[in-house]
Amino acid sequence: MADETKQWEYRVQTVGTFWTGVKADELENLLNEWGEQGWEVVSTHILENANKINVIAKRPLTREAIRRRSMPSTFN
Repeated sequence: MADETKQWEYRVQTVGTFWTGVKADELENLLNEWGEQGWEVVSTHILENANKINVIAKRPLTREAIRRRSMPSTFN
């Protein structure tokens, strides 16, 4: 049996605004969208005094993602 180390890609997004905070329905929609794309939330972090949270997710790293990252950026 081959010992293969799984590789991951990560995503971090700040959710909420200073004035309205994090709305449950918007967060739920975001998480459902991420779930459909194969992302799994692994952590959240509350940004104190900002009414925001950071959502951290991961999914298995694919060849497509590696190719996309290796392409030169069009933004300079």
